[in-house]
Amino acid sequence: MNATAGHAPPLPSQRPDASQVRDILIVDDHPLMCDALALTLRISFGLKQVRTARSLAAALEQIRTEGAPDAVILDLNLPDARGSEGIVTLRRRLPDVPITLISADLERAMIAAVMAAGAQGYISKSLSREALVDSLRRMWAGEYVTPEGYDRGTDDPEEESRSELMRRFASLTPQQLKILRLICKGRANKEISHELAIAEATVKTHVSAIMSKIKARRRTQAVLLANSIRLFETG
Repeated sequence: MNATAGHAPPLPSQRPDASQVRDILIVDDHPLMCDALALTLRISFGLKQVRTARSLAAALEQIRTEGAPDAVILDLNLPDARGSEGIVTLRRRLPDVPITLISADLERAMIAAVMAAGAQGYISKSLSREALVDSLRRMWAGEYVTPEGYDRGTDDPEEESRSELMRRFASLTPQQLKILRLICKGRANKEISHELAIAEATVKTHVSAIMSKIKARRRTQAVLLANSIRLFETG
């Protein structure tokens, strides 16, 4: 594993350190993975309970009703959010909480997109229990941890460009993200209106706001930009 502390702006100082992380939310739709991870955390960190959610929507509802956790472990691909969409949405809701992405996908572009969106770290599902626990301890103590071999340098123009683009997309509201996802699927405004049960005029207003925020002139350009940061994965 590779710690990249210092290569990204630190999270606000009020976030808990490793010893203060007592309330953890795992967001993963695979029951066995979710249960095994929860058991590992309870044993390794002496926790009595670990919260779980099987989708992004369930996680958001749980945060709304039960409050913000001290830390989040988020699966990259969920039934209702694939790619960097999950971290963008949760980071907007939890600006001060360390969020760790866990996935079997170790493609550099995906790691870069997730880290640019505000993740505290990105770890592989194939890690041993000891390596997993060590990585989480380091992240919760303030380090940025990424897979071995990945070097997130601040002097890389491509990385800087991706980070700037990700910041634009992170400014979108949850409803705007839903609409953009449908735009990326080729839906027209009328179809989006029907699918989301909102007025077509409202869709047009949101589309205009989306284009302004991400600095796109056309829908095709918006799709290309979203694809470049792996915002909505398919398949």
